[in-house]
Amino acid sequence: MTSPAIFYRERAQLAQAEAETASLDNVRERCLRAEAAWTAMADRAERTQQLRDKREAAVISRG
Repeated sequence: MTSPAIFYRERAQLAQAEAETASLDNVRERCLRAEAAWTAMADRAERTQQLRDKREAAVISRG
């Protein structure tokens, strides 16, 4: 199973590729906004996973 962060990064790459090939300005801008949104979601998913891992490690070390 693919992690959410990896999925989001793949979607960001697709949006970037679409932006590079877009001939219309509004389509290019939409793709770049989508890329930024997917990247932000990936960043949040990675931070969430790091915090979850840290919390689980603390629970394990205590008991």
